[in-house]
Amino acid sequence: MISSAHVLVVDSDPLNRVVLENTLSEDCQVTLCENSDTALQVIATNNIDLIITDITLLERSGALFLQKLKESPTTYMIPVIIISSSNSYSDEAKGLQMGAVDYITKPFSPLIVKARVKIHLALKQKSDLLEKLACIDGLTELPNRRLLDKHLAQQWQLCQSTQQSLVLMLVDIDYFKAYNDVHGFAGGDECLVKVAHALELVIHQQQGFVARYDGVRFCVVVKGLNSQQVELLCDSMHDAVEQLLLPHKASPICAHVSISIGTAIVSKDYSLGIENCFKDADCALSFAHANQERMVMVNR
Repeated sequence: MISSAHVLVVDSDPLNRVVLENTLSEDCQVTLCENSDTALQVIATNNIDLIITDITLLERSGALFLQKLKESPTTYMIPVIIISSSNSYSDEAKGLQMGAVDYITKPFSPLIVKARVKIHLALKQKSDLLEKLACIDGLTELPNRRLLDKHLAQQWQLCQSTQQSLVLMLVDIDYFKAYNDVHGFAGGDECLVKVAHALELVIHQQQGFVARYDGVRFCVVVKGLNSQQVELLCDSMHDAVEQLLLPHKASPICAHVSISIGTAIVSKDYSLGIENCFKDADCALSFAHANQERMVMVNR
């Protein structure tokens, strides 16, 4: 079994919880909950790989519990195993139709539970790997546009509800077409990879998110920063790229590869929406290029 896996047991019977913990704790991390409200709190603050719940819970608040899991973009992929005292085919069908991946009747065999959990954790691991590969840019190994859109939507909602600032940056390598003309496409790809890794190191120190936005541009998402902190972060990004010392013979502004940054900060007015925030950052980046400025910021 996957030792790093985290299994959540949601069962109103304390004896069942103890038996399941003893059955699974040798092979994976196990968290116990007696009701769905507590379970949702645990899920919100932990990475859960699999959930085991009982049918008595399903009959009361379990329907809403499963519905919330399957409707949320962050939890719908978590496999749910129902352990039930009912051996009714209709109850089993109901549980599976609601989104469970398996149904085990009580009294259950610990060996059967352990084997089923092992199977579903392995399937979950493969599914997670495929999901990760689908969201990673093949060249730079940064998150791609698909994952960027998903992450930004989550952060937008979070910052709006908590009244934190959200910072969106578009980062462009200066005169990259000219760089490709001189250094070739292989050299251009190598440049992109090195710049991507330099930006990733800086942004991760700020607990931010950086993705490949399109061919030559990167997108950075950070929350909770003010204008002064954003300027310092942009300086760190410029310094990280300049320290690569990648020669750029075709650049009219620098002997080495450099970047320009367009930044949009949303502090209060989230009504403009994500699309307009991108437009602000894009306009700021265009202005930075036109005026040969390192960074231009739009504040809302």
